Amino acid sequence: MLQNAEAAELEERPDAALVKRAAGGDRSAFAALCERHYDFIFRTAWKWSGRRSEAEDVAQEVCIKLAGAIAGFDGRSAFRSWLYRVTLNAVRDQQRAEGRRGRGVERLAEIQPTEAPPEQEDAMAGHQLWAAVRRLPGQQRDAVLLVYAEELSHAEAGEIMGCKEATVSWHIHAAKKTLRGLL
Repeated sequence: MLQNAEAAELEERPDAALVKRAAGGDRSAFAALCERHYDFIFRTAWKWSGRRSEAEDVAQEVCIKLAGAIAGFDGRSAFRSWLYRVTLNAVRDQQRAEGRRGRGVERLAEIQPTEAPPEQEDAMAGHQLWAAVRRLPGQQRDAVLLVYAEELSHAEAGEIMGCKEATVSWHIHAAKKTLRGLL
């Protein structure tokens, strides 16, 4: 009964309070953060990688990395923005590792119908578009996915990408030109 009461109390706490407790070694606060944000981490990894199995691997890796990295969260940005960066870095690390194993970047663009996100199962054109987006240069791809897939503002995307709002706008403009050529 005490555990259920503690879990309910943790669920109601804001991220900042949980982060502070987790950084201090509170395992239940860390577990609550992971549980609260796991679906977000998974969806983000899926959008960037295009494959369910890779997204699952990335989500698990992020939760593992989070245990050591949470003490380094300084609170200058929202926890979710920081978590985006951690997740994107994990996706990039996985992609680089696959490149070293000879699987290459081209594999990022392959999307099997059985591995498509549920909201896009019926839209093969959507699959082709997102496959083309995944072939864009890194910052163009990130800007497009943050703004169009995650529906963030250019300012929010800039915070996550570590650049100015105008730079995000420029990356999106360049991405649109590149996509016209790809499609």
